[in-house]
Amino acid sequence: MELALVITVVVIALAFDYTNGFHDAANAIATSIGTRALTPRAALIMAAICNLIGAMMGTHVAETIAHSIVSIDSQATHSGLILVLSALVGAITWNLITWWFGLPSSSTHALIGGLAGVGIAGGVTVYWSSITTKVVLPMFLSPLVGFGLAFLVMVLVMWLVRKARPAPANRRFRIAQTASAAAMALGHGLQDAQKTMGIIMLALVTGGHYSKDDAIPFWVKFSAAAAISLGTYAGGWRIMRTLGRRIIELDPARGFVAETVSSVVLYVNAYVLHAPISTTHTITSAIMGVGATKRLSAVRWGVAKNIALAWVLTIPASALVGAVSFWIIHGILG
Repeated sequence: MELALVITVVVIALAFDYTNGFHDAANAIATSIGTRALTPRAALIMAAICNLIGAMMGTHVAETIAHSIVSIDSQATHSGLILVLSALVGAITWNLITWWFGLPSSSTHALIGGLAGVGIAGGVTVYWSSITTKVVLPMFLSPLVGFGLAFLVMVLVMWLVRKARPAPANRRFRIAQTASAAAMALGHGLQDAQKTMGIIMLALVTGGHYSKDDAIPFWVKFSAAAAISLGTYAGGWRIMRTLGRRIIELDPARGFVAETVSSVVLYVNAYVLHAPISTTHTITSAIMGVGATKRLSAVRWGVAKNIALAWVLTIPASALVGAVSFWIIHGILG
């Protein structure tokens, strides 16, 4: 029974990873498509390949998810696996809801909210201090850093190319966007695929197949990388439209700066802080930052307000769905 439950959790975790891919595909490529630097199909292929490569570039974020959100070590195997399964159901449900409405919410926070919700419902220890320092603070700081840094870098770029002819400059920035979109896709794989690695490892440790101190096995890394890559290739056109067009009409220079700044923020958090930050929050705030250099009214703040509302609601909403899922699944499977 426990082995079947472990397999079920792994399969559903990979399904979450797949939904993460098509839900967050827009993070890496919406700006490049919006500025016509890349065709949609070319952008999706590039993002899928870079997601696959980026997912294999580290495990720090995966270890944070596996060991620093909830304590399932003291639970019986069956109960622990039900907790992990319920957290995944909560995260997937919120991902699908926000995807349907075209809101670029955070798959990262959906998963962490699901884990926190089942921790409360199941009466296990939730590491609130870790969630505060590695999730909640970055949730507020990364958009501020993304907005401010993108604004400053865009002002610098505008000054550097102030004497350049618009048409040749736009062509060069479109070429540069290919590189910045690839860097963004690598960062997306580095951050988001690792969260699925962490949840799979949590299930394997809970099921007694690995110990807490074991390194994440290659098959877990590769399967998570492949799932998010396939999901990215499937695309997330609803959210792509929001990021690429509805917040602001982007030109190639602003698209390049937004992607470059977002990539830097993702890499610093993954390698230096080991924090599972939201790629969605980072790129969206960077797009607003470069847009504000035109004029504040150029940013469609009504759309931005709806996105911000989805950000704030994600953790408590996915926690609630995770808790309800736990009560239902625990009632069925005991």
